[in-house]
Amino acid sequence: MLAGVVLVLVTAGVAVRGNAEVTGRAVAAAVTTTTNTSTTTTPPPVSSSPPPSSSSAQPSPVAAAGAPLAGKIKPGVARNGPATHYDSDGSGACSYDRSPDPLTVAMNWSDFEDSKACGAYVLVKANGKSITVRVTNLCPAPCRVGQLDLSKEAFARLANPQQGEIAVTWTLVSPPLEKKISLRYKTGSSQWWCGIQAIDHRNPVARLEVQAGGQWKELKRAEYNYFLSENGAGCGGAVAITDIWGERIVVNALPVRPDVVQPTSAQFAAH
Repeated sequence: MLAGVVLVLVTAGVAVRGNAEVTGRAVAAAVTTTTNTSTTTTPPPVSSSPPPSSSSAQPSPVAAAGAPLAGKIKPGVARNGPATHYDSDGSGACSYDRSPDPLTVAMNWSDFEDSKACGAYVLVKANGKSITVRVTNLCPAPCRVGQLDLSKEAFARLANPQQGEIAVTWTLVSPPLEKKISLRYKTGSSQWWCGIQAIDHRNPVARLEVQAGGQWKELKRAEYNYFLSENGAGCGGAVAITDIWGERIVVNALPVRPDVVQPTSAQFAAH
């Protein structure tokens, strides 16, 4: 059992990068309290193949095959594309709150995959330099396939922001991370309907399940990065989160407390 600290966060809208019709802001507020949670972890399938070489910039079939639940963005597969920049506070289409971490990125509409890319970490290289950024937002059309819209701070670590656009190579990574996974119920959640969001996960989340009536039920992911139980099944029950590598973490039942970030004691393994 872990006594964690819960931060109450109030979200007042979602801002999608580059979409003038969608506005809003995320506002952090209030209080700390304690919550007890416990978790169990099911390890991912073990591969008999050797790990990919980190020195290679070419696609690695071994790495991609080792993450059977990955979407378009696959580990070990280097991507090339343009990088631009914008003023980011860490909020956006992934429905995360403002973050003091300036190293974030808005993913192009194709690779965003209706929020599947949310929370993923990508290693970006250009001009002999590299940075790791977290996906927090969507860059809609006219963003091109493969394009990254970096925070201005992230772009500045690779090139002079006055350049506006540079060519980069980027790859999905599983970085060192001290934070543990947290869960949050969406505004308006109750025993009749709820949305659940995973936060601060090392690897992209492939699916989220809730326990209802002694059985596990997989929830559908919304484009704003919450998993929805339309009829309330499993709201307030145990939650299972699975990453693209197949590792499944089970979190014991947490109370339905809308807009409250509830910490757990678990994190996905590094790869």
